[in-house]
Formats: sequence, structure tokens, C-alpha cells
Amino acid sequence: MDTSAMPIYEAVILGVVQGITEFLPISSTAHLRVVPALLGWGDPGAAYSAVIQLGSVLASMTYFSKDIVSISSGALKGLQKKDFGDKDVRMAGAIAFGTIPVCVIGIIVKHLLESDDSPLRSLMVIGCASIFMAAMLALAEKIGTHKRGIDTIGAKDGLLVGFGQAMALIPGCSRSGSTLTVAMLLNLKRDQAARFSFLLGMPALIISGIVELYHMYKAGMSDVGMSDLIVGLVVSAVVSYAAIAWLLKYLQNHATWIFVAYRVLFGIAVIVLASKAIIK
Repeated sequence: MDTSAMPIYEAVILGVVQGITEFLPISSTAHLRVVPALLGWGDPGAAYSAVIQLGSVLASMTYFSKDIVSISSGALKGLQKKDFGDKDVRMAGAIAFGTIPVCVIGIIVKHLLESDDSPLRSLMVIGCASIFMAAMLALAEKIGTHKRGIDTIGAKDGLLVGFGQAMALIPGCSRSGSTLTVAMLLNLKRDQAARFSFLLGMPALIISGIVELYHMYKAGMSDVGMSDLIVGLVVSAVVSYAAIAWLLKYLQNHATWIFVAYRVLFGIAVIVLASKAIIK
């Protein structure tokens, strides 16, 4: 039964925000917290944010469907031949090892993340995290060689990028932004770093989305209606697909300075507005 707690247009706007910001390195969680605050809607909640991320997962799985099939089948063949140096085996291992940190750390700090009034979801934390990650992305631009291809990635690379992904448990850090940053620090080409970031993010996003959807179902959907979730999922899937295609093409010929600048300005704006109680 639909127990919708928000107008459909709010779900549409949140779906657009999720779709644009999930794969651009600017933090979807931060924008899903800040945009509603600016519009006077309040916080949609960590659970709702996690669930509509499944729309972004659907877009990612659709866009990279050929990669997923190729890596999966190639890894199985490589393992059967005990060819652990095979590029598909190494890629599958990198994704598997890269998923471990966010799962382990997520369980450890779950009590701090599951509450919608968690201090980690405060606007001041979001603003500071945005500025900090802007500085890290700038560092990756300056010292990274941007010469490695995605075929050179191994389990060690996956684990290191995975720790970057775990940083995104803090709203404002950005999952795609932190993984892109670490991958660039490991000297991957910008578009290749983004591609690996998207592939690595699928398991964690699927797990978090399904877990939250299950909890919301058990709670009887008392806070968010089914129609809100469906609308948010569909809109975020369509917009996410477009965002993935645009970013990969953009990073083939451009650096990430536009995102560095945006994150600094966004972080400063959030801190100022929050300190003056303009947004809460």
C-alpha cells in the first residue's frame, strides 16, 4: 500500500539529483541532503538515499553490460586454467578486494550511519568533506601521470581504491569522487579511472540499496511510499545513464579541474549557509 510522504515532483527532483551526482565526482549523498534543505523539504533520509541509488546501479549495469559479461566469463575461464595473471581474473579480483573495505568499515560504523540525525550527515561535515576531497582530487591531477590503462589493474590497486570508496561513507566525500581520486593517484588515465570507479561501485551500491529496501519493507514503508521509490528509481536510472556516458567522454580529453572548483564552491556555500542557519 502506498503511504507516500512526499509529492511526486519531489521524488522526480531527488531522482534527477541522484542521477546527476552519483557518477560525477561531487557526492550524491551530499546533494540529496543539501538540495532538499535549500528547498525547505527536510532530509529525505539515509535509507531513501540508499534505495534510489539502485536506479544508478541499474544504469551502470546497463551501460557496462558488455564489460560485466566479458569480465565474468573471462575470469571464470582464467580461473579454470589457473591463469591468475589473466586481465579478467585480475579485474574481477580488483573489484572483489575493492569491495571489502566499504563492507567491513560500513558494518563497524553502521550505528553512526543508519540514523538520519547522525552527526555524519550534518551540513558542516558535508561542506568540509567536499572541500577536503576537492584538495585530494587536485593533488591527483598534479602528481598522477595518467598513463595506465584499466587492463593493468590488479588486486592491490582494487584494495587501495576500495579504501577510497570507504571514505564515501562520510557524506560529502563522494563514492565516485574518492575512487576516481585514488585511481588517478595510482596513475590511471582519467577516463579509465572513472570506468574502474563505476565497475567497482556496483557491488557496494547493490548491497546498500537492497539492505535499506529490505529494512524499509519490514517497517511497512511508513516513512516513504512505494510510488516515491519507484519514481525516484526510474528517474535516477535514466539520468544516471546519461551522466555516465557524458563523464567518460568528457574525461577522455579534459582534466577534472571543473569538479575541483565546483566542490570547493559547493563546500564553502554549504558551510556559510549552515553557519547562518539558512539551511538546516
